[in-house]
Amino acid sequence: MSATGAEQAAHGAPGAGAPPPVTVSKPVVKEIVEWDEYPGQFKAVDSIDVRARVSGYLEQIHFTDGQMVNQGDLLFSIEKRPFEIAIESAQAQLAEANAQLSLANRNLKRYEKMREGNIVGESDYDDRVEAVSAAKAAVAVAQAQLRDAQLDLGYTEIHAPVTGRISRHEVSAGNLITGGYSGDVTLLTTIVSVDPIYFDFDMSEANYLAYQRAAERGAMPSMRDNQIKVFAKLPDEEEWKHEGTLEFLDNQVNETSGTIRARATFSNAGRTFTPGQFAHVRVPGSELYTAILLPESAIVTDQSQKIALVVDAEGTVGVKILRVGPGYDGMRIIREGLSPDDTVIIDGLMRARPGSKVTPEEGTIGSEPQAALAE
Repeated sequence: MSATGAEQAAHGAPGAGAPPPVTVSKPVVKEIVEWDEYPGQFKAVDSIDVRARVSGYLEQIHFTDGQMVNQGDLLFSIEKRPFEIAIESAQAQLAEANAQLSLANRNLKRYEKMREGNIVGESDYDDRVEAVSAAKAAVAVAQAQLRDAQLDLGYTEIHAPVTGRISRHEVSAGNLITGGYSGDVTLLTTIVSVDPIYFDFDMSEANYLAYQRAAERGAMPSMRDNQIKVFAKLPDEEEWKHEGTLEFLDNQVNETSGTIRARATFSNAGRTFTPGQFAHVRVPGSELYTAILLPESAIVTDQSQKIALVVDAEGTVGVKILRVGPGYDGMRIIREGLSPDDTVIIDGLMRARPGSKVTPEEGTIGSEPQAALAE
C-alpha cells in the first residue's frame, strides 16, 4: 500500500475498496384495512317519466327546464273547459237519475197500498219494485260518472310526483297531448331524485366469495347487513372523501360476466353527484390488521420472484424473498418474507449485491426522504 493510501485508510477517507453507501430503513408497520376498488355509475333512486292521464291541449308550463322541483309542485296545466263541461253534464245526468228514483219510490208506495186491497196484481207490484231498483242503479252510475269527470278535471293539473331535478319540457304549450294509462301516451318531461343517490357497480365472483368467507369467520360484517362503509372518488379527485353505505347485493351471479351487482347509497345534499355520472368506489377487502409495508422502489423483481435486499449488523447484504399483496397508500403490502426488524435497502439498490458489504445510512420511508434522496 502506498503512503497516500495508508494515510487515507488511517484517517477513514473513502478509498477505492470502501463499501458503497446505501440508504436503509425498517419497513413500515401499521394497522390497515385493505381496499378493493371498482368502477361504477351513479343512478337516481327515483326516475320518473311525467305523462298526462287525460288528453287535451297543453295550456301552460309552470317550471324552468333543469330546475329543482319539490313533490307536489305544479308542472303542467291542460285546458280545463272540456272537463268542466263534462262535469256539468254528469251532474245533470245525476239529477235526472235522482228524479227517476224519486218517481219510482212514489209509484211503489201507491202500489203497496193498492196491493194491500188486492186492487193490483202481484206482477204489477213486482214491476214497481224492479223500477225502484233500476232507478237506484241509474243513480249509482250517474254518481260514478260524476266522480270520473271530477277526477279527469283534477288530472288537468300535473304535479311533481317526487322531489328532484326536472329535465326539459318535451312538448310546448298549445300542443295537443295524448293521455291515459296505455298506448301512445305523450312524454312531457322526466324527473330524477338527487338526494340520496345510488352507486351501482359490479364485483368479481372471487372477491364476493372472499367477502363471504371473511363474514363467516366473523372478521367482517356481512355484505347484506347494510353496515359496510364505502368511499367514492370522482375522476378529478385524488382523495376518497365521499362516504356511503353498501346497501344492496344482487341475488345471483351473472353467468356471462362472472360478476355480481352491488349498490351503495350516498348522501348528495350538496348536489355533488349527477345520475349517470361515472366514478370509482372502494370497499373494505379485509378486517383491520397489522401490515408490513415497503415502497415499490425497494422491491426488486428477480425473474418470477419479488425480493428485498436487507443489511445485517456487519453491513452484509442479504436477500429476502417476498410474497407481496396489493398497493396501499403509495406502498406495497408484504404478505410474507419480511419481519418488522429487518433493515431494508430503500435507496442505492444498484450499488448493492447479495453477499457484498455496504455502508448503511439511516433513512425514512415516506415522501420527504424520497425527495431528499433525489437531491
